[in-house]
Amino acid sequence: MAETVISLKNVSKCFKRYQHPGDRLKEMICPDRKLADEFWALQDINLEIPKGETLGIVGRNGSGKSTLLQIIVGTLTPTSGSVNVKGRVSALLELGSGFNPEFTGRQNVFFNAQLLGLTKKETEEKFDAIAAFADIGDFIEQPVKTYSSGMFVRLAFAVATSVEPDILVVDEALSVGDEAFQRKCFARLQSIQENGGTVLFVSHAATSVVTLCTSAILMDGGELLLAHTPKVVISKYQKLIYADQDKVPELKEDIRSLNKLTKQECETSLDDNGLAGKNGEVKPEQCLPTAKEYYDEFYDPGMVPSNTVRYPSRGAEIINPRITTLQGIAVNHLIGRQDYIYTYSVKFSKSTSKVRFGMLIKTISGFELAGASLNGYTQSVKYVEAGTIIVVKFQFKCLLNPGVYFLNAGVVGTVDGDLTYLDRCVDVAMFRVQPCTESCGNGIVDLLIEPCLTVVNSDCLVTEASTEVV
Repeated sequence: MAETVISLKNVSKCFKRYQHPGDRLKEMICPDRKLADEFWALQDINLEIPKGETLGIVGRNGSGKSTLLQIIVGTLTPTSGSVNVKGRVSALLELGSGFNPEFTGRQNVFFNAQLLGLTKKETEEKFDAIAAFADIGDFIEQPVKTYSSGMFVRLAFAVATSVEPDILVVDEALSVGDEAFQRKCFARLQSIQENGGTVLFVSHAATSVVTLCTSAILMDGGELLLAHTPKVVISKYQKLIYADQDKVPELKEDIRSLNKLTKQECETSLDDNGLAGKNGEVKPEQCLPTAKEYYDEFYDPGMVPSNTVRYPSRGAEIINPRITTLQGIAVNHLIGRQDYIYTYSVKFSKSTSKVRFGMLIKTISGFELAGASLNGYTQSVKYVEAGTIIVVKFQFKCLLNPGVYFLNAGVVGTVDGDLTYLDRCVDVAMFRVQPCTESCGNGIVDLLIEPCLTVVNSDCLVTEASTEVV
């Protein structure tokens, strides 16, 4: 059983709210006079997080998520209860927290690194890597008060994750950066996970929580309402935020009861759609387009991943991976439901045999959506001479909903009698899918769903049936 690195027992936090500024002083002078209203941000929280866990924390605004994180990090003390945290903790909480706005980015790096336990020498050794990850250019020498919110997050995340923390706490910070930076951050988070680190991840993005986290909790009104699998927690969270106010107490009681069920029992009890809308219903008119919009596919040269990883070459080199139209025109802004080709060239510097080629499409969070690889028995190339260049093409229909996606490329062959990667590129290209006016789909994959609306008059007679809204 994994070691518990974070333990909270009966933790509660109360804040006092005064009607007038002078009431605080009056209460200090006369302790018997109670002039404040009490607000309990957390109520009797019991939570144990084992080493290596990635815990997603979700809940409505004001539910107590940030207060819980601040108590775990140590910037707040609980009103009652006990907290035990083992290991080095690094946190990204409120935007810009821990940064002195008058200091330059460089000065803040050294200041924050010292707070996280690094010596000046250790920070100097890591500085170039921190600056490269943040990728804010000459702004590293400027006061951070001149930074945009995106620059704040870039530098803060770079520092927080550079110290190789035992526990990393991220509170909605990744929603600020652009897609390429978010992908780089998720890759760093996955690296921390693979090294046995513990991650606490607060986000309103359901897909990110389900993809990244191994468990999750739902907070509401200062109460830890549910601790279960990410899929179960997200399902109930979305039902809660869309529920009518008069149905919330009953729904919360239903959610509490799930804590007693096993994982299998709980997931079996989910609604068919899992991620329900208001009152568990999804209305057709909410997903149908109200007006026709037209998009052009095109290529943006500035849309380049910032976290490409290339494996050491072992006799081959992948060149110019890109997406093109069927006519061969390079594009990285695609239109849903259209056909495209993912292509790259491979230059062989050594002779090899049993050569195979592959590709993979991933989300921003790193979830592997789809891919393809030439079959080793029927489609591999038996022998390739040194100096050969092979152009690889994978034709696909873009059945993805609007969003930004990333591409891998790889080539496998024989080295010293063993099949191994001759070259592999991770996050080597990226593309954006633009909306398809014919689609009413949600989520990631477009299942070509066609809605059908039936209008019934007051006499319960069908008056019209149509798949179009005028």
